[in-house]
Amino acid sequence: MRTILFIIQKEFKQIMRNKGMLPIIFVLPLLQLLILSNAATFEVKNIQLSYVDYDKSTSSKELVDKFRASSYFAVLESFPSKKLADEAMEKGKVEVVLEIPLHFEKNLIKDKKADLAVYINAIDGAKAGVENVYVNQIVGQFNQNIMLKAFQQQGQMARPMQVTTIPSFWYNNTLNYKTYMVPGILVLLITMLTLFLSGMNIVREKEMGTLEQINVTPIKKHQFIIGKLFPFWVLGMVIMTIGLLISKFVFAVPLIGNIGLIYLFSSVYLLVILGMGLLISNYTDTQQQAMFIAWFFVVIFILMSGLFTPIESMPKWAQNITLFNPIRYFVEVIRMVMLKGSGFKDIYFQLIIISLYAVLMNGLAVLSYKKTN
Repeated sequence: MRTILFIIQKEFKQIMRNKGMLPIIFVLPLLQLLILSNAATFEVKNIQLSYVDYDKSTSSKELVDKFRASSYFAVLESFPSKKLADEAMEKGKVEVVLEIPLHFEKNLIKDKKADLAVYINAIDGAKAGVENVYVNQIVGQFNQNIMLKAFQQQGQMARPMQVTTIPSFWYNNTLNYKTYMVPGILVLLITMLTLFLSGMNIVREKEMGTLEQINVTPIKKHQFIIGKLFPFWVLGMVIMTIGLLISKFVFAVPLIGNIGLIYLFSSVYLLVILGMGLLISNYTDTQQQAMFIAWFFVVIFILMSGLFTPIESMPKWAQNITLFNPIRYFVEVIRMVMLKGSGFKDIYFQLIIISLYAVLMNGLAVLSYKKTN
């Protein structure tokens, strides 16, 4: 134990002496949390909409005013022809074009129906789908107003029958996207920081030639590994604490569950990531190699963690692959505890999986580490 403490003391001193590493450890992750949490959003706003009004009637103007009143659309000037509107969309100046045909109002009064043409820039398919929903909602509201006016003009003062839904939003009743994203981004930053630093730390010893000097000392393998990785485990927990404080006081993310469960899961999860970093360092000779390999795995883990894309929306084969992704379990747990108030029995399965993962990764890392006496 005394030997391990000396190694830990040496590692902390080495980290604190590295003036270039300190900002990477303490400043950059916090800046990234603040920036990414505000930038990473699927909310679609300020949609650039223009229109071609061939009818120029009272009804067509009312419809355009409906779009102007919406907070999701920024209505630009109208175009005299569809050709000019198409050219504006090709240049990227317009995202949605609404075409109101000739005799729009006349057809509404005479035939009780009229057609509209909507053209949407669908390079981003997800965004185009949301824009289409917004357009249909506004047109639907316009239809209700038209029906009500027609009903009243017929001398029937009673309102037509309609069904109204009253939604109840659980766990995020304000529909604030930051509430959903901030816990996941915090997991991402902790993962990247601890994986890169632990992987490059031992490789740095190889490059400097000090690892060979340590290997010929009577220090045992487990003492060396624990002493090297424990400081980064502590740094990971410190970053987690600071990130939770930022989540609470800057982004107002609720913390409904027991914070002790988050720290319990985090402590085991960090063992997985540190073991992975050690395993990478055992098979690389330079810090550049270690970073490239770590980045390769991190990108795959992030994209298949459910952080940005719901796992339920993935193909079945992709969902099966995510079962081997440790980031997936941490993202699930931190959102469950913070937003839903889940207890120990709710995260028991994820904790068992991540504990097995920690044993496996660290076992492989220890077996692959070669020490010569």
